Amino acid sequence: MTTDTIDGVTVTTQANVYFDGKCVSHGITLADGTKKSVGVILPSTLTFTTGAPEVMECVGGACEWRMAGTESWTRSSAGERFSVPANARFDIRVTEPYHYICHFG
Repeated sequence: MTTDTIDGVTVTTQANVYFDGKCVSHGITLADGTKKSVGVILPSTLTFTTGAPEVMECVGGACEWRMAGTESWTRSSAGERFSVPANARFDIRVTEPYHYICHFG
């Protein structure tokens, strides 16, 4: 199931812009203090590094991803999620805008 709305949040209005604008997100904080980000990745192949564990939820478009050091790519489409451990690197390959919610920790 795809998350369509997130109620009762505080939104950071200053965007996080990465990779020369290929990834743009906004931080949100839920009433209980949980932090997430909501964003879009434009067509590209990028490498991300995590500090905390992350769950990437696709809410539109699709991507392919792989953990650093692995060969195979896994597809993730709307309604699907993938998990990345803390202190890890992963590649993401996008051929159409990939809309996501990043759930931290």
